[in-house]
Amino acid sequence: MPSRSSSKAAGPAAAGSGASAFVDGLRAASRSVFVIVLAGSYLSIGGLAHDLGFSLPWTIASTVLIFAAPAQVILITTLGSATPPLEAAVAVALSSIRLLPMAAVLLPLLRTATTRTRELLLPAHFTSVSFWIETLRLAPAVPRQNRIAFANGIATGFLTAAIAGNVAGFHLAGVLPRPLVAAMLFLTPMSFLSSAIAAARHPADRAAYVIGLVMAPLLAYGHVGLDLLWTGLAGGTLAYGIARLCRQRRRRQP
Repeated sequence: MPSRSSSKAAGPAAAGSGASAFVDGLRAASRSVFVIVLAGSYLSIGGLAHDLGFSLPWTIASTVLIFAAPAQVILITTLGSATPPLEAAVAVALSSIRLLPMAAVLLPLLRTATTRTRELLLPAHFTSVSFWIETLRLAPAVPRQNRIAFANGIATGFLTAAIAGNVAGFHLAGVLPRPLVAAMLFLTPMSFLSSAIAAARHPADRAAYVIGLVMAPLLAYGHVGLDLLWTGLAGGTLAYGIARLCRQRRRRQP
């Protein structure tokens, strides 16, 4: 028996049309805390782009084409410091590789036996931390044939919030305190971390979060190169080992 909240989340999508499912996605996005997170994060990006001499149309275009705040910050700061465009493109690509496993998990949830590849292009492009969390949480309550339209509605709602943040940040540049603008960039990673910890169900997940929270600042403080890579490799391997030991102990217990 589906819960009332799940039924409400699906709404008109259960009745059938892709248009109603898209509207449901927009409505779900407007109710999500990630709307505030994205608006704040992209407000900071708009101010950063203004300070480094980029135009507002360029900033909005980069938001639409990238839709990943960390990668966009890398693009703006590298190009703003006269880094060759090819090097900036490689840095953005390496930053965005983290989203590939998310898309691999999400797209099978959206597709049907008759779904064409081109129908998955928009959900794949807009796969980001916020979109991934909310779509995985809400899409299972929507009939499978309407899930792509529902996901596109969520993406459109989040993209609208991001663009609004860009515009506000661009025009407020120089007015808002710099520490506040910088702090807003941390809204996305902190919201993702809190959401991921709340959803953790396995010992390996919990161990990975604890190890990462301990290792990351230590490696950053020690100026270790590729600290994020080492945190993922060493911390993830250690978390997997801890979870495996826990399973073996449970099996040995009478």
